[in-house]
Amino acid sequence: MSQRRLSPVLPRASSDLPGEKAHTLPDAIPEESAKETQDTNADSKAKGGLLSRLRLDLTKSEWDILVASTCLKLLLFPAYRSTDFEVHRNWLAITHTLPISKWYYDTTSEWTLDYPPFFAYFERLLSIPAYFVDPKIVDLNNLNYGAWSVIAFQRTTVILTELVLGAAVLKFVRGAENPAMQRIISASLFLHPGFLIVDHIHFQYNGFMFGILLWSILMARNDRKLASGFLFAVLLNFKHIYLYLAPAYFVYLLRSYCLSPTGTLLPGRFLSLANAVILVFLASLGPFLLMGQLPQLLGRLFPFTRGLNHAYWAPNVWALVTALDRVLLKFVSRGQLSRLDVNMSGVASTSRGLVGDTVFAVLPTVKPIHTFAITVALQTIYMGKLWMNTSYKSFVTALTLCGFTSYMFGWHVHEKAILLVLVPLSLLAAENNEYFRVFTLASIAGIYSLFPLLFTPAETLVKIIYSVLWAIFVLRPIHRQVYQFPQGLVAVGIDVLERLYLAGFPLLQVFVTLFPLVSKRLSSRAATSEEDTTLEFLPLMLTSVYCAMGLVWAFVRLSVLYLTRKD
Repeated sequence: MSQRRLSPVLPRASSDLPGEKAHTLPDAIPEESAKETQDTNADSKAKGGLLSRLRLDLTKSEWDILVASTCLKLLLFPAYRSTDFEVHRNWLAITHTLPISKWYYDTTSEWTLDYPPFFAYFERLLSIPAYFVDPKIVDLNNLNYGAWSVIAFQRTTVILTELVLGAAVLKFVRGAENPAMQRIISASLFLHPGFLIVDHIHFQYNGFMFGILLWSILMARNDRKLASGFLFAVLLNFKHIYLYLAPAYFVYLLRSYCLSPTGTLLPGRFLSLANAVILVFLASLGPFLLMGQLPQLLGRLFPFTRGLNHAYWAPNVWALVTALDRVLLKFVSRGQLSRLDVNMSGVASTSRGLVGDTVFAVLPTVKPIHTFAITVALQTIYMGKLWMNTSYKSFVTALTLCGFTSYMFGWHVHEKAILLVLVPLSLLAAENNEYFRVFTLASIAGIYSLFPLLFTPAETLVKIIYSVLWAIFVLRPIHRQVYQFPQGLVAVGIDVLERLYLAGFPLLQVFVTLFPLVSKRLSSRAATSEEDTTLEFLPLMLTSVYCAMGLVWAFVRLSVLYLTRKD
């Protein structure tokens, strides 16, 4: 069932246009009307082709989604924007003002260029119209420029470049075995709350880059594996965080494209893939290699001076470990658990979220080599399964688990990296009830984990209402399609616990909303103490820990599901 469902490619009809119905013709056409019929058909084809190009081959519902979502994004122009907005404005200025030899050396702003060259070239292209909109946008010394011109320009570029994602999800619908269900999944990706929060409010270009990823996955689905590998190489040179997914691509393309079913190397295919990847990296890194700047570029891309956790603990395994360390420290400081040794440098360490080395107070300190070893070990297990089964479904699941493992155990993981999990996982949502449960848990916990990115009151209702509506319109129809009552007492118990866990999110939101108001009122009546300042971060810690519980469980469920099932 699952293999057919996830590989939704149907034989093409004789028509050139997707979805066009075939017409039955009479056995013969009278000779005198043949030329007239041909001319009429030619005119119709020309008009139809032009009309198709003008309409972009969109159905009415697809047009409605595009127009409605664009209007919403336009309304969000004045919304809160993070420091990432100034980061990207500064990169526009760097690439427009300076020669390429100085791009990765400039320190005029603290927001130095630290993305791969393709993204720098992308910023250079955007800087050309930016200069005509407002020359001050690309002024290198015009730091923290916040005029309406730069706001409108940069937010518009996010909307336009996100059409790469829109085109990809539309292509997933065309030729799908179950177009109705695939249309829901595609709409869920284009309208994903993660993109609304991170791109259109907080500000980044994730929709554009995940669009490239989905095009690459689509090529794999359509058995165009050379194109899939080429696009993934392009993506790596836009943003290096996608290296987390590279093991799945390496094993999948090597086993299914470069080797025969008997394991014999196919030299022609291997060289084609190698040349495609090498050409991409030469186009990206070549200029810097010729200038002898590769070490400087790599130093910008891979800084190793950051702590285990980001400023807001990404809800992963290390968030739970960090929270446990804080709890144990409280017990020790009160005279309980006196046998435990306390590392004094860890009492006020970066486990509270600052940048720098992370030192635990009670638990053993985690080093980068530890996170790397755990990540590689787990990914190796999944890659072994992928090597044995290179079906499209196996590839997408292994790809999701590669991103999930890196998110769970990586060093200095950003909370926004959860999109590396949620996007490919969406393609598995309608496979069966087990995959749907993983998708539900990961989506709700993962989307909620992004809420702290928008901490201003004006955006609170937007993120809550939009996410709830997305969940209703996406989860309900898929649930009706794949739901199966759990078999056995243990399965029923797990199902009940998962439902109780999901029901806890509204209560968590009530606490997160009310706690600052209550704590302010209490602190105004009493002198501020160290305990008060500690409790100030309690809502963030609870959000991180609660979301981590759901995401860790979803990770375990997906791992067991992938490793134990034969399909």
